[in-house]
Amino acid sequence: MSEAERDAGNRRIKAVIVLIVAVSPPLIALQFDPSPIELLAALGGGVALGLVVVWYLGRLGKEFSGSSHRPGRRR
Repeated sequence: MSEAERDAGNRRIKAVIVLIVAVSPPLIALQFDPSPIELLAALGGGVALGLVVVWYLGRLGKEFSGSSHRPGRRR
């Protein structure tokens, strides 16, 4: 697998994670008969949370893959 294919696959995975996390709060809010503004707020919060989750998982993945540049660590 080339590096470009791996990067494209990683972008798709990140997009799916953000989508799943972003859709969850509005679906939960639908149980309480929300207004359209409340649905949009839930969607916005879900997108923000999804981006934080993807950022955190990327940071965590770098730590486990050994690509982090910690001072004093030998390669």
